[in-house]
Amino acid sequence: MVSTPPPSIVPPANVLPRLGELLVRLGRLSGRDLEQALAAQSEIGDLLGRVLVRLGLLTETDVARALSVQLRYKLATVEDFPAAPVPVPGVEPDYLLAHAVLPLQISDGKLYVAMATPQDEFTIKALRLATGLRVRPRVAVESELRAALERLYAPAEEEAPESGEAASFDFASGDNEFVEHLKDLASEAPVIRFVNQLIARVVELRASDIHLEPFEDGLHVRYRVDGVLQETERAEAALAAAVTSRIKLMAHLNIAERRLPQDGRIKNRVQGHELDLRVSTLPTVHGESVVMRVLDRASIRLELEDMGFSPDTLARYRALIERPHGILLVTGPTGSGKTTTLYASLAKLDAGSLKILTVEDPVEYQLEGVNQVQVQAQIGMSFANALRSILRQDPDIIMIGEMRDTETAQIAVQSALTGHLVLSTLHTNTAAGAIVRLEDMGVERYLITSSVNGVLSQRLVRRLCPHCRQAVELDDEVLNKTRLRRFMAPGAKGAYVASGCPACKHTGYLGRTAIHELFAMDAEARRAILSGADATTLHEVARRGGMLTLYEDGLRKVAAGESSLEEVLRVTQDQGDA
Repeated sequence: MVSTPPPSIVPPANVLPRLGELLVRLGRLSGRDLEQALAAQSEIGDLLGRVLVRLGLLTETDVARALSVQLRYKLATVEDFPAAPVPVPGVEPDYLLAHAVLPLQISDGKLYVAMATPQDEFTIKALRLATGLRVRPRVAVESELRAALERLYAPAEEEAPESGEAASFDFASGDNEFVEHLKDLASEAPVIRFVNQLIARVVELRASDIHLEPFEDGLHVRYRVDGVLQETERAEAALAAAVTSRIKLMAHLNIAERRLPQDGRIKNRVQGHELDLRVSTLPTVHGESVVMRVLDRASIRLELEDMGFSPDTLARYRALIERPHGILLVTGPTGSGKTTTLYASLAKLDAGSLKILTVEDPVEYQLEGVNQVQVQAQIGMSFANALRSILRQDPDIIMIGEMRDTETAQIAVQSALTGHLVLSTLHTNTAAGAIVRLEDMGVERYLITSSVNGVLSQRLVRRLCPHCRQAVELDDEVLNKTRLRRFMAPGAKGAYVASGCPACKHTGYLGRTAIHELFAMDAEARRAILSGADATTLHEVARRGGMLTLYEDGLRKVAAGESSLEEVLRVTQDQGDA
C-alpha cells in the first residue's frame, strides 16, 4: 500500500492516477481527508494506504480495491487462498513470511502470488530470479494475507491448551509471548471489522456511549441513545478478549494489564464525523468491561439559545455570566450536559478582549482564543496545582472542569474574591444543594455569600419525535395532580405522547433538550445561608424568589409539545416535585 508505485510496475502517471487521487475520484475519500492523511504520512513515514486505515478513514478492503483499480491487478480474496502451502522452488517459507507474499498457484511457467504491496518491484524481481518463473501479483487485504501466511507457513507450535486449561496462562503477567498473542488476536480481520462496525453504528444511532460487557453467555453490546441504554447485539464470549485488546490497542493502553482499570482515548473518523472516544476499562468476573464515551465534533452546539433554555431563565443566566467576578456553578449528574453548557457560556464571552483559561479533565472541545489546560494527575498536574499557576497568568475568566476537593473549592473562592469570574461544575441533584456541598467541602458560609453569583442545575430530557408524536387530551385530575395546568394555555388540555416510527428507531423520541433551575444569590438567600439553612430551606427561599424547579421547567416543555409528561417524570423523579 503506497501512494506512488514504482514506474517499472505501474503505467505512467498520465495513464493512472496516484492512490490518493484515485480514492478522491472514486468518492471514497474527500480532499480534506487526503490532505490530513498526507500530513500524517509525512510524520509517520508509513505507506499511505496503512495511514488511511490507521486514521479510520478507510478499511483495508477499501484500500486493496483501490490498489487493484490503480495497478490493474486482480483482487485476491480469502476464497482464492490455497488450502495447503504451494511449493515454490528456491523460496523458503521464512522469506514468504518476512515479505508478506502468498503463493497462489504455478501454471504455464507463471507464479501467481497475493501481496498487500504488489508494487514492490524488488520483491517481485527477487522471486523471478529465485524461481525462474514469471511473477503475476494479485492485490490482497493485508490482515487477511498475514492470517493465511501464519496458517500455512508459520512454524508449528506446541498444542494449544484446551479451554479448561486456558486459565493456566497468566493473562496479567505481561509475558512477551502472551502480549504478542493478544496483538495477533486484535489484528485479525473479523475483529477489526467488528470493532469498526461498533464505532460506525454510533453515527447511525446518535449514541453517546458504547458499553461492552462480558458475561458468561457472551459479550453484550449496548448503546446509550438519548440517555437510555439499548442492547443491540451479543457476540460470542470467545471474542471478548480479542475485541477488548483491539480497543485497547487503538486507545494506546497496556493490553497485557487486565487486573487494573485503564483510561485512554481514540480519535476516529466515521462517515465524515470526527469522533473522539474516551475509553474506560474495568476488570469484572467474566473479563474486562469497556465503556467508550462518544464526542461527535460534528454535532457540537455551542449556542446558549440552542440548549433548551426558557427565555426568562436564559436572560437571568446571561446576566450572571456577564458579571465581572464571582462563581457560577452548573450542577447535575454525569451526562447531563454541564460541560457543554459551560463551553457555550465561554463562547458568548469576548475572548479577544478577555483572558480566558480553563482547567479540564479531559479537554473535550477546543475553543478558539481560549487557553485550555489538561489535568494530568499522574505527573502531579491536579486541578489545584493547575489553578495556582493559572492565577499567575493574569486571567479574567477561569473555567474549572469540576470542583472535586476542598483545595480546589477554596482556590476558586479566593479567585472569585480577587476579581475573577469562575465557572465550574458540581455533582449535586439540585441548585440549592450545591451551596450545602460547598459547606461540606470546607468553604465558610460568609465566603459563599460573598463569592457565589448563582447555581444552574440541569438535566436532559428526550424530545418527542416530530414525525410520530401523538396528541392526547388529559383529564382535569391529571392536570391538577401533575400541576401541568399552570403552564397550559387557558382552556387547553392537550399534550403529546411518544409513539414510534422508523425515523426515531421506534422509540418515540429524537434528540434531547435541557431543563433548568437557576438559583440566583439575592439578599434573602444570603441571610438564609449565613443562618445555616439546609438545602430544603434554601430551595424554598429560591422558589419564593422566582426560581422554577427542574420539574416545573420540564412541565413547560410538555405544555409546548417538546417532550412528554412521562419523560419529564422519569428524569426529575429525584426532585420530589411530582
